[in-house]
Formats: sequence, structure tokens, C-alpha cells
Amino acid sequence: MEKNTNKTKIAAIFLAHLNPLTLSHEKIIENLLQNYKVYVFPVRFIKNQKEVTTRSFPFSFEIRKQMIQESFDYNENVRVLGDYAFVSPYVKYFSPFFPPPFLQLKKKIIFNVQEPDFITYTGDRAERLLLQLFGFNPIQANRQVISSTNVKNLLYRSALDSETSYQSDNLKLEWGKFVSPKVHDIIRNNWGVIERFSNADDKTIRIFGMKFPKDGFF
Repeated sequence: MEKNTNKTKIAAIFLAHLNPLTLSHEKIIENLLQNYKVYVFPVRFIKNQKEVTTRSFPFSFEIRKQMIQESFDYNENVRVLGDYAFVSPYVKYFSPFFPPPFLQLKKKIIFNVQEPDFITYTGDRAERLLLQLFGFNPIQANRQVISSTNVKNLLYRSALDSETSYQSDNLKLEWGKFVSPKVHDIIRNNWGVIERFSNADDKTIRIFGMKFPKDGFF
């Protein structure tokens, strides 16, 4: 990860699903904290003024915010904000040019950033290209080993058949190994969310490397 060699304070904006927050996500934030004040923006999808949750996006913003804040002991240098919000119809954010809704989204994201300069972080190449296109100054980064998708799959399998592991690359993996104890407890306290989506269809669509709910896209 690039180091901040500028004496002027620079913010780091972390845009991600964080659904759920994994140990890899926590490592990213810990590394960013060494050089930046970190603003974490868990993505939200809004339809009819309500947050949309699906099998791919099971945990609400408030639950994910709790995961981050408790994992970092409410560190004042880690701010969790809800301004990374796509409002239905989501298709309006994509066009060959700079659509006004996307520019408005950028303004909302950087509005609460107090520092004069900022960088953004993403481990996804496609998302990094989009961030660069819209002037978000993404830094070079590699995708982390532990993905939220893998953790969700383990969670859903656990809810369906009471098994907490599956075989992958000759390694037996359990979902609890990939989240911190605090996040583990939050997930357990919201286990009804996992049960609700464990047998549901994945109603999402991928556009330019980004996942969106199908419900509300058009």
C-alpha cells in the first residue's frame, strides 16, 4: 500500500460493501490508519426511501456500521458514513459520459471529508478504474484474500444445514475464522438476517464490476 509522504493531512476514503466486515477489511483499515484519517463508506441501495437488502447484501448499513465501530473501539480517526448511497433507479448512474447522479453522489461522499486532499481505496480493478474516471484518486491495491462473498456462503451453509465449514483448496474453512470476535457476536445477534436469506435467490446484477440489486435497477 502506498505511503503518505505529504506533510499535509490526507484522508483515505474506503468505499466497499463490507457485508459483512471481514478480517481482511479490518487489515485494510488498520494499514490506512498508519498514514491517513479513514472515512469508511459502506455502500447502500435505496428504493422508496428504504434500504434494499438481498442475499448478496444481507446486513443493513446500521449493522455494518456497528461492526466497524466496535471492531475499532469507536476510534475517532475511523468515521463511518452512509453517503455512499445509490437511489433507485440505479441505471441512472451509468452512461457514456458523466451522469449528474454520479457527480452528485461524489459530492455527497466528499462533503464530510474534513481534510483538503484525499485518496480512495478499493481492491477491485474495475472499481478502481471507475473511481479514477470520476476523480476519486484511487491508490494501487490488491484484492484481499478473505472476501465477504466467501464468508456469506459459509454463513448461509451454516444456517441451512448446521454445518460451519466446507472444503476449498484442501482446507476446511469456518466462517468464524474470517471475522473478528466482535463481528462474530454481532452476526450471531442478527442471525435472523442470515436465516432469512440463506435459501433465497441472489437477485443482483453486476455492472462495470459493481453489484447492484435487480430490484430497483430500472
